[in-house]
Amino acid sequence: MQFHHHGYVSGDPRVQPAAGVGINRPAELPDEVDVLIVGTGPAGMLAAAQLSQFPNVTTRIVERRPGRLAIGQADGIQTRTVETFQAFGFAERIIAEAYRITETVFWKPDPADPSRIIRTARTPDDPIEISEFPHLVVNQARVLDYFAEFMAKSPTRMSPDYGYEFRSLNVAEEGEYPVTVTLLHTSGPNEGQERIVRAKYVVGADGARSKVREAIGCTLAGDQANHAWGVMDVLAVTDFPDIRIKCAVQSGTGGSILLIPREGGHLFRMYVDLGEVDPNNKGAVRSTSIEEIIRTANDILHPYTLDVRNVAWHSVYEVGHRLTDRFDDVLPEERGIRTPRVFITGDACHTHSAKAGQGMNVSMQDGFNLAWKLGHVLEGRSPENLLSTYSEERQVVAKNLIDFDKQWSTLMAKRPEEFENPSDLEDFYVRTAEFPAGFMTKYAPSMLVAPAKHQGLATGFPVGKRFKSAPVVRVGDTNPIHLGHHAKADGRWRIYVFADSALPGTGSGTDTFAEWLANSPESPLAATPSDADPDAWFDVKVIYQHPHTAVDLGAVPAVFKPQVGPFKLTDYEKVYATDPQADIFELRALDRGGVVVVVRPDQYVANVLPLTETAELGAFFAPLLQNRRPAEVPPAALPSVPAALINS
Repeated sequence: MQFHHHGYVSGDPRVQPAAGVGINRPAELPDEVDVLIVGTGPAGMLAAAQLSQFPNVTTRIVERRPGRLAIGQADGIQTRTVETFQAFGFAERIIAEAYRITETVFWKPDPADPSRIIRTARTPDDPIEISEFPHLVVNQARVLDYFAEFMAKSPTRMSPDYGYEFRSLNVAEEGEYPVTVTLLHTSGPNEGQERIVRAKYVVGADGARSKVREAIGCTLAGDQANHAWGVMDVLAVTDFPDIRIKCAVQSGTGGSILLIPREGGHLFRMYVDLGEVDPNNKGAVRSTSIEEIIRTANDILHPYTLDVRNVAWHSVYEVGHRLTDRFDDVLPEERGIRTPRVFITGDACHTHSAKAGQGMNVSMQDGFNLAWKLGHVLEGRSPENLLSTYSEERQVVAKNLIDFDKQWSTLMAKRPEEFENPSDLEDFYVRTAEFPAGFMTKYAPSMLVAPAKHQGLATGFPVGKRFKSAPVVRVGDTNPIHLGHHAKADGRWRIYVFADSALPGTGSGTDTFAEWLANSPESPLAATPSDADPDAWFDVKVIYQHPHTAVDLGAVPAVFKPQVGPFKLTDYEKVYATDPQADIFELRALDRGGVVVVVRPDQYVANVLPLTETAELGAFFAPLLQNRRPAEVPPAALPSVPAALINS
């Protein structure tokens, strides 16, 4: 965490100074906004949190409820999502309060007595150790709380506007605020009255019954599995020995249970198989009582018993898999002619079963993907056509998710005798572990992802996939850290320069690249506004192949030691060396001739190329940047030090 560069901070350093629209932010919803987000679910709140880092963008998020969510339905937090939480600064705190999944236990009918279940297998939750972060379970409401806290402490001082329900919208062909949105007050003194808000862009994060989706003519298409499940969050007394471990239970009676322990040490969730649904009377299963769900759970768990003492929440649902044909308001025949104005995210775009623990996680990545792009366009960093990549990238991810969930939910619903191999369920779970963890997403080549022309130089950082962190040592203070943990959700691109074998200041290829990066008009850094910090748009870091004791910080090129803040202080946290216990060059198979890895603001690798390919790097960024400043900018005069900032 970096602070004090604007003067001494005596309070909570996580509270960023108010800036831009955050100064004297109006409490009431304005008539005109840059971005209007509809719905405070995970996708909407993450998008709002990311946009809260853009001080000059007016973003408001509306919610029909009168206040915060008290208890949410989603609870599984995959490791890719915890990586995202790290970027928003609350991974450590949410890990401390969450339940951590380390194993999955499989129970099946006892061959000697099929009326009884026995433990048959255990599998580690992350058998390939793909992330340094854990797989968690914590209520959706707490996730939203953390994003709300992040927003409130951001430069824009954002907070949700509760008590507004979306009714309709209209998109004009021109105008500064072309989207006219009609809202309805659902609480407060104006309850029942309509309110008109005009926006440059609208994001529909309003769930599976999305009215925003309906307003732009999208429909969810797919199928229903005609199989129902009861789900309950309960406090209970039981003799089932694995009640605090994630379990997949298949009974001799044909029923199944997916058991998910919850945070706090006592609460747990059960997905209870209610069997096939009569296609002629689908509504009947939805009236299944909690008493019936508990009775069915006891039948499946035999010879163990479940004495439920308290029910925090329960529901009944039928497995369905649906996907929209597009994630924005641009019709197929309009692609390339106009750019989107209205977007949909999360359950508004894709629905599936809850048992793979994917809904909240994939929804948040929808929001992450979209929000930084909106911020870049609205601040003038990037052209509007950047926004067309949202639907192109995320629809493919949603389709893969639904294909995976069909397989998993089908396997969960099978009777034990229907499996060709008794271990098919656990084998599938282990074989596909990377997908539900969130690490199979790979964006195709586009204006944001370069072809993997030089992938052989860094096979551990696949182009199009998320940047996988690794240990390094920070030269300035000798602290061992994870390289990826220093990347915050601040809307910046990351340029990681993995140096060649020479030391700094020796005229090496790394030194030559640094000179180009700092001074060439073709460098992406040339687009940074002259009145901003030199690293305001691009966070450039160098990692040397040597131990930290061999790296002379004074000889490191200046582009890796930018002067920041009003006092033009040197940032010493961008120069790294290898960790002798875990050499990042070996861990990520990096070519020791020098490699540049470019990472998007949402943590996905956009390009890999050698130090010598400066022209190629410049050409990659050229269509992504609106303006370029002159290479030489006179340094700004240092400000006088206010007396209030002098620490006496």
